[in-house]
Amino acid sequence: MRFWPLLNRTTKRNHPKKPVIHSLTITRFFFSKYTEEPEPKEFIDYLDSLKNYEKLGVPKDAGTDSDDGLDLGRMRRLMDRLGNPQSKFKAVHVAGTKGKGSTASFLSNILRAEGYSVGCYTSPHMMSIRERISLGQSGNPVSTKTLNKLFHMIKPKLDEAIQLENGSLTHFEVLTATALTLMAEEKVDIAVIEAGLGGARDATNILCSSELAASVITTIGEEHLAALGGSLESIAVAKSGIIKHGRPVVLGGPFLPHVDCILRDKASVMCSPVVSASDAGIRTSIKGLIVLDGRPCQLSDITIQVERDFPLFIELSDVKLRMLGRHQLHNASTAACVALCLRDQGCRISDKSIRAGLENTFLLGRSQFLSSKEAEVLGLPGATILLDGG
Repeated sequence: MRFWPLLNRTTKRNHPKKPVIHSLTITRFFFSKYTEEPEPKEFIDYLDSLKNYEKLGVPKDAGTDSDDGLDLGRMRRLMDRLGNPQSKFKAVHVAGTKGKGSTASFLSNILRAEGYSVGCYTSPHMMSIRERISLGQSGNPVSTKTLNKLFHMIKPKLDEAIQLENGSLTHFEVLTATALTLMAEEKVDIAVIEAGLGGARDATNILCSSELAASVITTIGEEHLAALGGSLESIAVAKSGIIKHGRPVVLGGPFLPHVDCILRDKASVMCSPVVSASDAGIRTSIKGLIVLDGRPCQLSDITIQVERDFPLFIELSDVKLRMLGRHQLHNASTAACVALCLRDQGCRISDKSIRAGLENTFLLGRSQFLSSKEAEVLGLPGATILLDGG
């Protein structure tokens, strides 16, 4: 996490070369008001007893759909043991190198604005593992009480599965299974699931066509290059593994031409209609910055007019985005495309809810300006501070 003091404007000339403050202690102090609940220690200890590739690093080619890839079979067997909770609701599956967490949050808030009970699963977390799972209408992290109750209920089945798999089940697999079981227990109307690594062999990729409302692939870049086959092409192939037969896929992009071809070819093979948020019929613009409730937001226009595969249309003017930057505007338009695809399938989603969901989305540490009081806590009174981190 980085704390950047800004002068008058955010430019390369006045942007400091190094973070002024890089302190875990200060970060914990600042975010303590968002994590006041005690942590689910027993569940965390249980997860920590398992292999955690987020800490160890992902093995070479582990995310590829090959003999060297992670064993998706053990995840399916675990879900079978838990009663296949993922079959109890429809889901949107989001993969991509960058932007998938923000896109998932935008979409989740659109659905909540329409009145749906939403399950959202993202990774990684900033301060608490509870941040990865939200349930219902609030969008808040799952409570420790709810998580503990579910963990104690399924622990015997988790123990059995770990023993039968000779201890090979991973931290992420068990956490994913727990999140999906929580969503089923809470009877969510729809879930938004972010893939952890790649797509084809990711633990989240146990959704079949009948359970999937749509797939989303935000961007393709060289992150986790070795784990995903060593090239942009192999990464695109891995992420295209979330495309399911007959289910729509929304592409964020823009992609290099050969990468775009890989994704579209897979969609064609799977008979999946495609919507691209980088299509010429989708136009976005930032009109300027305004201050709302003491914090800056960008005034943006979004127009979506697509006729191929799906007849999608929406025109939103003066959307007040709290997530700043052109990349976040693109993530917002990608989420709006997904919402329109869902509406085309019969989901009740109004233009008003799409606007409200986009405007209500805010993530800690993502292009976040601190208030003057928060700046004083950091010992920088009078400074304008931008908090931005991965």
